Amino acid sequence: MNQVCVGVVGAGYAAYLHGNGYKKVSGVPLRLKTVVDTDITQAEAVKERYGFEQAITSFDELLADPEITVVDIVTPPFLHSSMIEQAMAAGKHVICEKPLTGYFGRKGDPEPIGDKVSKQKMYDACIADMDKLRKVVEASDKKFLYAENYVYCTPVVRAADMIRKKGSKILFLKGEESLKGSSSTVAGEWKYTGGGTLVRVGCHPLSGVLWLKQQEAKARGELITIASVMADTSRVTTCLNEYEHRHISARPRDVEDFANVTVTFSDGTKAVVLSSDTVLGGTKNYIEIYCNDSAMTCTITPTDLLNTYFLDEDNMENIQISEMLPSKIGWNKVFVSDEIIRGYMGELQDFAETIYYDREPVSGFELAYQTTQVIYAAYLSAEEGRIVRF
Repeated sequence: MNQVCVGVVGAGYAAYLHGNGYKKVSGVPLRLKTVVDTDITQAEAVKERYGFEQAITSFDELLADPEITVVDIVTPPFLHSSMIEQAMAAGKHVICEKPLTGYFGRKGDPEPIGDKVSKQKMYDACIADMDKLRKVVEASDKKFLYAENYVYCTPVVRAADMIRKKGSKILFLKGEESLKGSSSTVAGEWKYTGGGTLVRVGCHPLSGVLWLKQQEAKARGELITIASVMADTSRVTTCLNEYEHRHISARPRDVEDFANVTVTFSDGTKAVVLSSDTVLGGTKNYIEIYCNDSAMTCTITPTDLLNTYFLDEDNMENIQISEMLPSKIGWNKVFVSDEIIRGYMGELQDFAETIYYDREPVSGFELAYQTTQVIYAAYLSAEEGRIVRF
């Protein structure tokens, strides 16, 4: 292969996260050729920002381009499954944003589906969809690359390296991603997102803890699987009146704005994952690791690398401070090298090298499958008030 030629599908927020990662890829000849979106204005904005050669509105046109070697799917998740199948059928490698898939409603479902469709039906449908995708991936000679940035966050990568070298036994993991809610106007409806805060943001620490447990297993020569899942989900913000709700973006119709998931592994060890749309003060991301011989805290955001204090916002229109902060006034913890610490550079570097050198990615199909399975098992557990055993 002379170069890795990229076509990105979707020009929303995730396209900018990936674009920031692509800008720092080194050692691999990378060509950013095409960005596709049904909104050509959005596509043109991404094109200009990151130096893509063209912006178009046709996914079929991208697939028909013989020069494009990898399709980077950053669309809403209800499009993921069909686009993965089409891209692999066209002979392209595939990068897919989280989550791999989900349940977004079927013909004849009563609405709102988050309240009216059983989570058992959703779980079964997701497993069937993923089993079908696994066959597509296994039948192809192309790579499937799961864009889970938590696996590439610099503190998580460093912690995994120490765990492997020491041969530590992880006894308990705790991960969280919480914020004040989504900026998307459709985040409160299951049919658009496949769930609430758990599938939207809780998927990140969940993938992180599942991946860390697998790094331990490989280093120790053990086989560790998931034994069971137990969860509690709820809509906390429904207790607020309109005035009390003014600082929180979460507007759940039939999705959860709080989730607490406990995963039990086959060796008896535990992981707890929290996600919430009720947390002010910026996006909160971390993983805590407790081993037989060590303890580690992977602080992803916010960090203390740069703290600022401003009395006004004059001339600060183009200065990014952090995510989900309403004001730049007062003390703030500023994102520094965000694309590196949060893993987007490492993620796209790994994917480019995987394709160019024909090797396996750090984050691939099995992690995508396992994460989605746990999420929908958690929804089933919360609805039925029981432990879901694998």
